[in-house]
Amino acid sequence: MNLIANFAVLASRRTIFDLPVCDLGWDDALVFINELASIPVGQTVVCFVNAHNMLTALHDDEYYRIMSHNLVLPDGIGLNIASQIAHGAPFPANLNGTDFVPAFLTFMEAPRRIGLIGGTRSVVEAAAENFRRHTPWHEFVVVSDGYFDTVDSTVITDELERQKLDILIVGMGTPLQEKWVHDNIRADHARLVLTVGALFDFVSGAVPRAPKTVRMMRMEWAYRLLQEPTRLWRRYIVGIPIFLFHVLRYRFRRRERILSHPEEHVTVLQPQSDQKKAS
Repeated sequence: MNLIANFAVLASRRTIFDLPVCDLGWDDALVFINELASIPVGQTVVCFVNAHNMLTALHDDEYYRIMSHNLVLPDGIGLNIASQIAHGAPFPANLNGTDFVPAFLTFMEAPRRIGLIGGTRSVVEAAAENFRRHTPWHEFVVVSDGYFDTVDSTVITDELERQKLDILIVGMGTPLQEKWVHDNIRADHARLVLTVGALFDFVSGAVPRAPKTVRMMRMEWAYRLLQEPTRLWRRYIVGIPIFLFHVLRYRFRRRERILSHPEEHVTVLQPQSDQKKAS
């Protein structure tokens, strides 16, 4: 992560399981990430984290370490509940990739050259075409589908060098996409990288979105569960209670740590009069 992204994480964040998650509002997040895309040096990797991702990170040290170096945006009601329990307030906005990325592409007025990696060939091609219709001032390049050798990705990285991209959008599923980006994507490949999970499926129309009212209620997970119960029941029916258990355990353990080591969590400020005397 470049210095500006790192500063933003430190300046506007709240931790979930000690992982810093940006607590920017919707407009501020659009402005900030647009600025990151305009920086001529360095690289920022943006990822969208929901309750399932957080549970994965708790059991996958490599994934957790990689996420701690990325710019993490909160996705879904699970993160809101975790924030409410741990910090007393939900996140200001639900910055899920399915809604945020198309909005971000619209928000960026400067034309960008944007590469896509992930999904099946037909899905990523259809997603690219819909992106072109949505924001015709950008140039979208299908670099690859998501079915390639992730151990030796020389063919893909060579193509990225040739394409000279500004932004790279990778939709290969968590945690594979974050690990692959960390191991293979350099700053000269793209200054801004967005890891977006199943975004291409939704943008291409291969998977239908929930109705707008359901999305506004932040209940799209329930809609998806009804659509694909066999594939998703374990994630939601089993995963959500487990996630809430870990949130509560973290909350009480954090409280115990603060009470046992208060000097690590409290900054003692001198009265203004004492500061003047000391100076």
